[in-house]
Amino acid sequence: MKGFMHWFKSSSKMKRWIFLILIGIMLACYGLAEILVMDEISFQEVGKVIVIFVIGFVAIVLGLISINRRTLELMIEATDERMENKKNVNVKSLIYNRTIYDKGPNIVVIGGGSGLNTVLEGLKNYTSNLTAIVTVSDYGERITESRKDLDLLPLDDIKDSIIALSNKEEETSKLFNYEFTRGRLNGLKFSDIFFSAMKEINRDFADSVMKSSEIINMVGKVMPVTLDEMNIVAELANGYVVKEKSRIPEVVSDKITKINRIMLSPSNCKPAPGVIETIKNAECIIIGPGSLYTNVIPNLLVSGVTKAIKESSAIKVYVSNIMTDPGQTDNYSVSDHLNAIIEHCGAGVVDYCIYDTGEIVPEFIKRYNMEGQDLVYQDIDKVKGIKFLQRNLSMIKDNRIRHDANKVAASVIELICDDLKYQDKQNDPEYLMLNTKLREDKRINKLKKKSQKNNKKPKETDDKHGKRKSKFVNKYSDRIASIKEADKKAMRKTQKQPKEQPKKEEKKYKKVNKTHKK
Repeated sequence: MKGFMHWFKSSSKMKRWIFLILIGIMLACYGLAEILVMDEISFQEVGKVIVIFVIGFVAIVLGLISINRRTLELMIEATDERMENKKNVNVKSLIYNRTIYDKGPNIVVIGGGSGLNTVLEGLKNYTSNLTAIVTVSDYGERITESRKDLDLLPLDDIKDSIIALSNKEEETSKLFNYEFTRGRLNGLKFSDIFFSAMKEINRDFADSVMKSSEIINMVGKVMPVTLDEMNIVAELANGYVVKEKSRIPEVVSDKITKINRIMLSPSNCKPAPGVIETIKNAECIIIGPGSLYTNVIPNLLVSGVTKAIKESSAIKVYVSNIMTDPGQTDNYSVSDHLNAIIEHCGAGVVDYCIYDTGEIVPEFIKRYNMEGQDLVYQDIDKVKGIKFLQRNLSMIKDNRIRHDANKVAASVIELICDDLKYQDKQNDPEYLMLNTKLREDKRINKLKKKSQKNNKKPKETDDKHGKRKSKFVNKYSDRIASIKEADKKAMRKTQKQPKEQPKKEEKKYKKVNKTHKK
C-alpha cells in the first residue's frame, strides 16, 4: 500500500500522467458514445467526433509512455549507487546503469604523464573495463626522502593515473599529494605511505597497485608496466649516449642533434604480472599521447609487450601529440612520431592514428614557439598501412594547449562503434550503450554551447558612435587587443629613441662649452 501511495507524492511526478490518461479515456469514450447515440451523422459531426477520439487516444498513449518512463527513472534513482544527484534523472541513463556500464568495451591505455591521464579522464565516462599500463622510469633520477625511507619504486605516474581514474579527482589529488610537515612523517607524502602499507599487506607491489582500485573509489585499474629497475637510455644521432632520462632534452639541445633510438637498461625488463594477459584480452589498445621517447616507446620495449599488442585482435590506436616536445621531437610531424614507433617496435603496433586539426589561436602557438615548441606538422603521407582520423582534439586550459579529455574519448568510442557496426553488432548491448551515450553527450554539448552564447553579454557597441561591432571583431577581440598592445609597445620604443638623442647632443654641447670656458 505504501508503494502505491508513493505514486501520488509530488516528488514522484506521477499524478500529471495519471490525470492525462483519465482525460484521454474520457475523450475517447465521449467520441465512441457520440457515434453510438446519433441516428444521423453529418460530415461536420463525423469530423468533430474523430478529432475528439484521436485527441483522447493520443492522450492515453502519451500518458502510458510517460508513466512508464517515469517509473524507470524512479527505479534508477532508487538503485543506481553511482549517481550523486538522483533528481531529474534522464531515462536514457537507464541504458547506462552499473550492469551495462561494466559490460562496456575493454580498453587498455599505454603510456605515462599528463597525456595518459587525459585519455583516462575521458574514457572512464564510457566504461569501467579500463586499464592503464603506466611507465615506471624514474630510476637513476633524484630520489626523494619518501622513497629513501620507505624503499619504494618511482610511483608518480602510477599515482597520477589513479587520481585520473578516481570518481572524485580533486579530493583524491589533495589526499595523495599531501606532504606531512611535522614529526617523524616530515617530508613524506600520503601516497608513498599508502603504497608502502599496501605493499606490506599484499606482499606484492603489482597486486597492491591493482587492489588500490577496490579501496579507492575509482574506475578501472592501474598497472605498472614492469617491476624491474628500468633506466631509459638515449643514443643520439651523433653517437653520444645519455644514460639519465631527465638530461635527454638538455643534451639533445646542447649538442644540436636528435634522438636516434631509445633503449632500456637492462634490456630484458620483464612485464609486471597480468600486463601481457590484459593486453591480449583488450578490445581497444590506445598508445599515447605523451612524451614519445620517455613515456610512450619505453613501455613498448619491455619484453613481450610489443608482441602481445601485435597478436591482440584489439583496435590499436595512436593518439598523436598536438605540440612538439623540446629536446625530443623538435620539428616532428605526425608521420615522424609513427615512424619512430615503427622503427623501435616494427609494423602492426598501430592500426589507426587520431590527430588534431591544428586549428589553434596563433597567440598561444607563439608562446610555445618562444619555449622551442611548435605544432606537430600534419604530414600523413609518409606512413603506409595506418588509417588516419583528423579530429578537433585541442582545448586551452590554464593558458596551455591541451588534449580535450572528452573529445579524445568520443573519438575513440566512435571508432569502436564503427567497428561494432562493421561486425553487424548494432543490437549488441555494448554498441547500444556506447552509441546512446555518444548521442546524449553531443546533445548536452550543444545545449552547453547555446547556454554559453545566451549568457554572453549583449552585442557590444562602439562607445563613440554607438555602432554595433562586426562578427569578426566580436570573434577575434582578444587577438585584436593583443596586436594593438604589441603595436603600442613598438610605438613607445620608436618614440623614446629620437628623444634620447637630443639629450646626448645637449650633454656633448655642454661639455664643449665648459672646455672653451676653461
